[in-house]
Amino acid sequence: MRSSWPENPMNIARLVAAIVAIAAAPAFQTKAFAQISTNGFADSVVEVMRRASNWQIAHLPGDEPNDWVHAVFWAGLMASFQTTGDGGYADRATSWAAANGWMLGPGARDADNQCAGQTYLELYQLDPQPERIGATQQRLDAMVADPHLGRVDWWWCDALFMAPPVFARLGAVTGSPAYFDTMSTMWWDTTDFLFDPSESLFSRDSSYFDRQCPNGEKMFWSRGNAWVIAGIVRVLQYLPSDYPDRPRFVGLLQAMAQRLAALQKPDGYWPSCLTDADDYPWPETSGTAGFTYALAWGINQGILDPDQYSGTVFNGWNALVQAVDGDGKLGWVQPPSGEPGISQQSDTQPYGVGLFLLAGSEVYRLVTR
Repeated sequence: MRSSWPENPMNIARLVAAIVAIAAAPAFQTKAFAQISTNGFADSVVEVMRRASNWQIAHLPGDEPNDWVHAVFWAGLMASFQTTGDGGYADRATSWAAANGWMLGPGARDADNQCAGQTYLELYQLDPQPERIGATQQRLDAMVADPHLGRVDWWWCDALFMAPPVFARLGAVTGSPAYFDTMSTMWWDTTDFLFDPSESLFSRDSSYFDRQCPNGEKMFWSRGNAWVIAGIVRVLQYLPSDYPDRPRFVGLLQAMAQRLAALQKPDGYWPSCLTDADDYPWPETSGTAGFTYALAWGINQGILDPDQYSGTVFNGWNALVQAVDGDGKLGWVQPPSGEPGISQQSDTQPYGVGLFLLAGSEVYRLVTR
């Protein structure tokens, strides 16, 4: 029987703070870490994931939209299903997908409206009924047959989370390398266009190349870069181990991780403008969740050094947990935007919850591996 101790949000915050303190030690993989990780921390991750999942389900609109704002939540809810083993979450995702006829949103090449395919494909892997992926496959087949430059179709960095993982998952499900090849070619063209190698960060789109934050530094948007690094993770999950471009994706993950770890604030959050913490002092949870997810995944997969990055991950998770209220509402989510901006404690969005759940799933793996 699970202990009821972690169910108090204050207790969860104290437990996470203890983990953070141990993770900051030079040799955090100690008996003390192992002991505390088995004495409630993993349970606390599951509890707060359940609380956030249930709150968001209860506050979804009735028309079951499949736009990116909501599709990211369903991707996160599938992570809750995998972490908690609660089949009700997969059932609820299936109901949403069925209500949409397993269809993607409008726009033949619109990356945002392809994000729902990530969950459709995951549900297909649970129950391989052809109708679950038919529309997604048709949409992507048209892009494979008529490829465009990445900088044309995926001209904004958010797109690298929304569409490429769908291509990678479809490649894995069908065994067709054409999906991997099209995705990779487009990804690296977009990267050549938007990635600043001197900063190891992405501009949101070409209109931001010369933009600056109030402190005069180049403007790099937190959530935009979180979309990218989380997208790398979700591509690598399905990209074959011997795929020729896989080392490039791994290298990009490592370069971004190193830069991002140095930009985390002492409170565990990343500022909305990554290079200007003083002018963006408030918490922001969607970017922080995306970074925490990607770094934790990298550690779990042996791509990132746990001694170097575990403290960053636990600091980020501690900050995120503090932003979840007793009912399960995640606050401090910057509203839909394309640039750094203000977030309030009362601000929440389904995509923020989805990224939070993805982060939780990897933090759970980190402390139970």
